[in-house]
This record gives sequence, C-alpha cells and structure tokens, in this order.
Amino acid sequence: MKQVSQILLAMLTALVFVPGSQLMAATLYGTIATPKGTVIAGAMISLIDAKNSHKITIYSDKDGRFAFTTRLRGEISLRVRAPNFADLVKKLDLKKDSQINLALSIQPLLTPAQISDSLTASAHITKLKWHDKARQATFISQCHYCHQIGNEGTRQPRDEEEWGEVIKRMEGYFSLITPWDKKAFKSVLAKGFDGKPVTANQSHIASPALGTATIEEWQVGDGNSFIHDTEVGSDGRLYGVDQGHDVVWELDRATGKTIRHQMPDIDLPIGGLYSGAQLPIGIFTGKHGPHSLVEDDNKTFWITGSLSSTLLSFNIETKKFETYEIGGDALYPHTIRRDKHGILWFTVPASNQIGRFDPASKKFTLIDLPSNGFFRWLTDALFPTVLKIASWFPQQNTHIWMSHHWYTGLGRKILNFPYGIDIHPQTGEIWYSKLYAGKIGVVDPKTFEVSEYDSPMSGPRRLRFDKQGTLWIPSFNEGGLMRFDTKTKQFTTLKLPLLASGEYEIPYALAVHPDTGDIWITANQSDRILRFNPATKQFTSYPSPTRVTFLRDLAFTKDGKICASNSNLPAYAIEGGRPVMLCLDPGKG
Repeated sequence: MKQVSQILLAMLTALVFVPGSQLMAATLYGTIATPKGTVIAGAMISLIDAKNSHKITIYSDKDGRFAFTTRLRGEISLRVRAPNFADLVKKLDLKKDSQINLALSIQPLLTPAQISDSLTASAHITKLKWHDKARQATFISQCHYCHQIGNEGTRQPRDEEEWGEVIKRMEGYFSLITPWDKKAFKSVLAKGFDGKPVTANQSHIASPALGTATIEEWQVGDGNSFIHDTEVGSDGRLYGVDQGHDVVWELDRATGKTIRHQMPDIDLPIGGLYSGAQLPIGIFTGKHGPHSLVEDDNKTFWITGSLSSTLLSFNIETKKFETYEIGGDALYPHTIRRDKHGILWFTVPASNQIGRFDPASKKFTLIDLPSNGFFRWLTDALFPTVLKIASWFPQQNTHIWMSHHWYTGLGRKILNFPYGIDIHPQTGEIWYSKLYAGKIGVVDPKTFEVSEYDSPMSGPRRLRFDKQGTLWIPSFNEGGLMRFDTKTKQFTTLKLPLLASGEYEIPYALAVHPDTGDIWITANQSDRILRFNPATKQFTSYPSPTRVTFLRDLAFTKDGKICASNSNLPAYAIEGGRPVMLCLDPGKG
C-alpha cells in the first residue's frame, strides 16, 4: 500500500515538471536515510542531465520520502545533498516508461575540513573578526553587492598585498571605501581567511512546505556572463540580460533551449561611460551593460543600459532591438518598472535621478532628487566630469583618487544612489529607495513633487508593493525586512532568520506573490530563498541545491512559480561554473 501511495504521489508531482501528457513518463520514488536508518527530512534530491546544464530538484518530506516524474531521459545523475552529509551521486539510465524505487543511504561528514567545506558562505564569513562595527557595516555594504564572500573562491588564503589587488578590482566597480577602510579590510581578510576549517552549528530545520516544492535550473551563457535580471515573458519564456556581454538570453523552459540575442553595438569603448574603471571580471565585453527589464503590452521588453545611459527595446516576436539615448546627465540607469498607463519609470543611481519614458512620444524626463547634504550635492555636480576624465586613462581607476569619497573619509556617504523602484497599485505614485542615503522616497507622477523618509534599517534595496499598497523593503546592510505603510508613514522591521549565531544575511531583492501575498526574499549569503507570510509573520527557508547562489530580481510565472537568475560575479564561481536561470515552485506548501 505504501508503494502504491508513493507512485500516486509521483504522478501528482509530475505536473510540476512536464507540460502536457505524462503518459510513458519516468518515475522515481523512495526514501533518504542515514546508515542507521534515521530518515532525513528536507534532503535535496536532484536529477542532472548528462551535460550538467539542466537540474531538477525536490526535497524529501518529513518521513524522508521523495517521488517525482521527469521528462529527462538517457544517462542522468541523481544527487542527494543534505546538511552535514556527504553528497551521494548515482548514475541512472532513464527510459521513458521507467519506474525506479530507490532506498538511499547517505554518509555523515566526518572530518572538520569536510564539514567546513559543506557550509554556506555565511558560516565562513564569521571568521572575519571586526573590532569596529562601523567598518564591518561598510564592508557589508561595499564588498557584497555583486557576489558572495566566504564561498570557496573568495575565502582562499591571500596575503594583504593580494587582497589589495582584489579590493582594487572592487573599487573599479565603484566600491566606495576610504584609505582607512582599505587598510582595515586587507588586514581582516588576510587574518580571517587562513585556510583553516570553520566550525558552525548551522540550523537547517526542514519545513513541511519543502515536501511539495521543486526547483528547476538551467545553465545559460558562459563563465564570464553576468546575467543580472531575468523576467518571465508573456510567452512563458525566461529572458535574462547579460551585463557582461550585452546579450539577451531567451530560455524555453519546456525544451531547455536557449537563444542568444546580441544587442546592437554602440560607439563607446568596452565598459561604456565607465571605461576608466578597472573591469570587475577577467573577460568583460559589455558596452551597454544591460541591467533591468520590463515587458509592455506589445511583447516588447524595455531594458536599462546601465553603462551606456540608454534604454533599449527588444521585441520577443521580431527579435529586433532599438536604442534610445537618455541624454542629460543621466548616469547608470538601473531598475525599471511600468505603470498602468504604459509609462516607464527607472532609477538613475549615479546621477541621483528618477527617469520617466513615454514609449508613445519617445520622450524622456529626468527628475532630480534631493541631494541630502553638501558632499552628495558635490557628487551630483561633478560625477560626469570625473567619469569623462577617467575615460582618458582606460581601466586605470583614475576616478578613485579624483573622488572626494577618498579624501574626506566619507566613503559611500557621498552618494544617494536611488536603487529600487515600484509603483503604488492604487495611487500610481512612484516609490524608490536610496541605498546609500538610507531613505525611501515618493514621486508624484503628475507634478513630479518629491518627498523622502528615513528608513529605520540601512541599505534599503529593491522594494515592492503588495496589492493593498503596503511597501516591502529589504535591508541589505542589516539583513532585515521593512514594512512601510504609505498612509500612516510608519515602518515595521524584522530581522531575517539566520542559519547560525554570528552570521549575517544580505537580501538583495524581494517580490510579492500575486496570488498568496507572500513576500519572497533573496538570502544571498546562505544559498537560500526565504518566504515570509505577512499574516502569520512566519519565515520559510528554501535551501538552494546549487552552492554559491546569488539571486537578483524575482519574477513570477502565470502559475505562480518564482523565477530569477543566479548571477554571482564572476559566474565561474557558481557551482557548475556558469550562470543559472531558475524557477522555484512552492507547490501546496
């Protein structure tokens, strides 16, 4: 009877994986346990194709059981992964009508080195000992925004001179630190990442919700691709913008086929308007530097060209691009959203502006935001000139010694950096976050009048509205979740759950599920996606089956899956060596 129920469960779970008919599908089911027979809940069971490019993962339920049906065929790898246990890998040959019963036993990790290597980056970062909390806060803000720190690549032992070269590359990518920060960072990193194992008692409590969840991943691009944002198109396909190569990647989730769409060239050097900065990765060919995208009603994606200060359009039917120069002093167009009238709104961080674009008239409007102090005003006034002079000396980081962030000791405090943006579902107001100024603000879409509010937690990043008009904001610097009532102007704050004491989290983005209202949050330092239920105020943790998971914007399919790109920079640090597009189906959990 138990075996029959497992097969029935597998058939139901098949709906998660395969569109259309499930006749003649391959079915796998079984249990995960220790050598002593103790069942393991929340173990990740992954099927990986022969090219290592397509991975489907489910989680064992509270009784250690798993069951699913898959469209994968031929030689595949089945991998079982669970905290504190060694990975189990079995080779299988799946036929279209296979039914395979597996009783799998996984071995506990025994040596300190094995256990240490299995831990998330959030555990390894605890080896960095900070005597100055303000300096640590600067480190979190300025050294985590494009990749994990503490993963296998970034925790390699280096002396202070070697760390200095690493930091120089980050400065090229506009990490705003002072000479005193740099000196402290080199010392702390050299002493902390010494190659010795780290000890951490991480708590991986498997929620019953994991028993119905599925994660599907597809490798896209190459080891130097930087697929920043990924969106779900009206055709159900995933579209990701590759900032490293000026490419739009199109993924058919049904077949796994990817198509590369090269953006049109532009009369700028590699690095675009930022060619004077040392490039952040080994091979970086971007001139536009596509960052964020949103689709209109005409099957056209609008894409921010962060390095070229342009908007680009890409029609998913004709596959044609058009380029629109923003003009003015707009620098680094970033996150883009679309209002109910079809108007596009986007943040322009480096010039402290909000951009507005009317696709009908092709007219841009730039809205200057409050400078918030003399030194930030000075940045707004001088930054275009600094970039121009720096471009005369390609990849030499000339902008660093020209900038007052270096001499004044103010670091990131010389920037406002409007970052995330969203549109109030009832009023149509444009709300944004200022990452470095620690503020959120609102723009009246008709009068362009601006108001700003101090956020109680620092580093407000990519914010989103729920249907009721409540604004949800991740605090990148403090690992928190903020709720803002736009009527009362009151904040509520929560800290995100951690895996162990002493760790911290770096939530880059969040999104609100259109059906359930749950808040989905990227937990990029610990290889997790978090779900927060506003009604119960409970968090659920979904461990990623891929080590080094660094997610950007989150998007939803019509049937409620949560999709994103895994775009740690560099991508070759991700387990498997390439960027990943992924979709998480929470099922009924």
